[in-house]
Amino acid sequence: MRLKGVRGSRNIEDRRRSGGATRAGGIGGIGLLVILALGYFAGIDVTPLLQGQAPVTQSAPRELTAEEQRAAEFSSRVLATTEEVWGQVFPAQLGRDYTPPILVLYSGITQSPCGNASGATGPFYCPADRKAYLDTEFFATLSQRLGARGDFAAAYVIAHEIAHHVQNELGILGQVNERRQAVGQTQANALTVRLELQADCLSGVWARAVDGLLEPGDIEEALNAARMIGDDLLQKRAGRVPQPHTFTHGTSAQRARWFARGYENGDLRQCDTFGAERL
Repeated sequence: MRLKGVRGSRNIEDRRRSGGATRAGGIGGIGLLVILALGYFAGIDVTPLLQGQAPVTQSAPRELTAEEQRAAEFSSRVLATTEEVWGQVFPAQLGRDYTPPILVLYSGITQSPCGNASGATGPFYCPADRKAYLDTEFFATLSQRLGARGDFAAAYVIAHEIAHHVQNELGILGQVNERRQAVGQTQANALTVRLELQADCLSGVWARAVDGLLEPGDIEEALNAARMIGDDLLQKRAGRVPQPHTFTHGTSAQRARWFARGYENGDLRQCDTFGAERL
């Protein structure tokens, strides 16, 4: 993705320099991230794997590494492209304005109104404070451990979380949360799958709008990322037989299909996963 010359967003809250919360001993940083990623994307209860970890402690302020600084610059520029895209799509397709979210960059563990960024979280969006949360080490996990390589795969992760903010702006998140609270776990999971696939589709709408910044192979990187974090594949990687009733994000094929749909149409109204008979 060609980001040279693209402005950086001002809607970044970088908590990494101030230290951050960590766990002393136990599973290492990358190992913990892998467990969290598997739990988040596959709907697996990772509590047994995290039990016995040392208490969370606050680390001292520190300087960011060159790699962390590059990750922040990359995230800031990708975030800026989402601001430009949705700032144009909302008025053009919906006749209303778009208010962008804040992207929180953190290291290890951090707090949010939706709970700590630990356990089975991974990158996530919190509608309570309208912020997306990202540990930039997840980029390495995505590439090295989950097999989703390339800068556009990382950009897709950011775009997906911002897509949840788009859903929040449209009132979809609140409606789905109300419905999930009124049904059983299996039905709630099914609603969550539709929510996540819609976010994939909205990510595709964003990708089409930034087509001029793309390099050969970028769309393939995003499609591969969507496949690599499908519930079925991640459950297989975790040594489990895929159990559709536990899925929370959709299969590899579904995630790739809905991203492609958004990219091909460029119309957020084509991302109605809740009205679709076939996912």
